[in-house]
Amino acid sequence: MSWSNSYIGIPFEAFGRAQTGCDCYGLAVLIYARELGMQLTSYVGDYVSCDERRELDGLFSSAIEVGPWRKVEGKAQAFDIALFRRGVTAAHCGVVISDGVMLHVQGEDQVKVESYRTGPWKLRLLGHYRHVERLRKSNG
Repeated sequence: MSWSNSYIGIPFEAFGRAQTGCDCYGLAVLIYARELGMQLTSYVGDYVSCDERRELDGLFSSAIEVGPWRKVEGKAQAFDIALFRRGVTAAHCGVVISDGVMLHVQGEDQVKVESYRTGPWKLRLLGHYRHVERLRKSNG
């Protein structure tokens, strides 16, 4: 049984950061806390709505520019963040299960496993990002 199975079916909830409901970044917060024992910045209150793509783009961009995320080349690893554009902005993320496969949630849906190497996500992928703590552990 994969670590990812316990997250499938969690309903979408704007600003949610729990098993009872989460948004796309909230899913990452939940997974990092439960699976890796890492507390990510929640950003609750830093954006008005999951539909405010420019606000989300600003948060993602800042997290990449000043930390704690670094772009990785090559194959993605479990727990990397796959970042996607919606329109012209970086406004959606998923948590990688294995290279090309992610857990994510959006809109009025629920958390599901989906390929991002095919279908609509393929053309929206901006890259894979790894938390600096995980980079230190893999290099140390």
